[in-house]
Amino acid sequence: MVSLLGQRDELLKIVESAFGSDILVRGNEITVRGDDEEVETIGRLYEELLNVLAAGFPLTVENVERAIEMVCEKDGLSPTEVFTDIIINRRGKIIRPKTPNQKHFVEAIRKNTIVFAIGPAGTGKTYLAMAMAVKALLTREIGRIILTRPAVEAGEKLGYLPGDLYQKVDPYLRPLYDCLYEMMAVDQFQKYMEQGIIEVAPLAFMRGRTLNDAFIVLDEAQNTSPEQMKMFLTRLGFGSKAVITGDITQIDLPDPRSCGLNLVREILPGINGIEFIYMTEKDVVRHKLVQQIVRAYKQYEDERNGAAPADSLEGGVH
Repeated sequence: MVSLLGQRDELLKIVESAFGSDILVRGNEITVRGDDEEVETIGRLYEELLNVLAAGFPLTVENVERAIEMVCEKDGLSPTEVFTDIIINRRGKIIRPKTPNQKHFVEAIRKNTIVFAIGPAGTGKTYLAMAMAVKALLTREIGRIILTRPAVEAGEKLGYLPGDLYQKVDPYLRPLYDCLYEMMAVDQFQKYMEQGIIEVAPLAFMRGRTLNDAFIVLDEAQNTSPEQMKMFLTRLGFGSKAVITGDITQIDLPDPRSCGLNLVREILPGINGIEFIYMTEKDVVRHKLVQQIVRAYKQYEDERNGAAPADSLEGGVH
């Protein structure tokens, strides 16, 4: 009961504040009085939370709040389905989806050869893609991981940065290194890098190659040109998977209209083996303020454009 209700009933208070019904706790019994439909929803919520606990996952303020959202939507995935899907469990750190859209994203990677994840910052697109790549490597589903992103400047010219070419592009690739350090031991990561089993390189280095038996992650894809995107997609070889992530609200190209990620959204839907996943501010898993900031920016852009665009990011799997 302590695990279910939280220290000093912290988790119980979250549930109480989300609903209008009276929730009474006596010993090991929880009694709910209120509107029939809401009572049923709360009952289903506690069944899900108990299932999560029984599977060995502790409850936190964050996942109880997300569980409430999920059971209220009714038609979506259950909290148990989302929270108990372990991607990696390394050094005591469990990496798993935290929202229904993230779960859809993980399932899409499992089922498809190419997956596009489009959505705002903080929705776990790159992190989950890399976790799936690391798991595929460790379970020998693929032979190597290739991580790439376009080296497009956001206010600072590449040529003015100090060092040789590798040192110049290193700042653009640093976020990918940071993710990998969280998912495997440093010595193991360095060994894989030296052996070429893990490769982190700018997108320009992909030209002319055929990538077999690899898990390839293209990050910051909103900064690719149509030509770069076509070049990347046609590198795919036998036994490989590709995950492309990007945020079409953060295009750093000189001409935002020439965005390769936007173009493939028109060209590729409907092809078997390719799936598009659209994240929203509901999938932001950083600080709560980040979710509110993303929502505020989206509202500002919609108002500036006069109305929400038809191809809005609202929604889940397309």
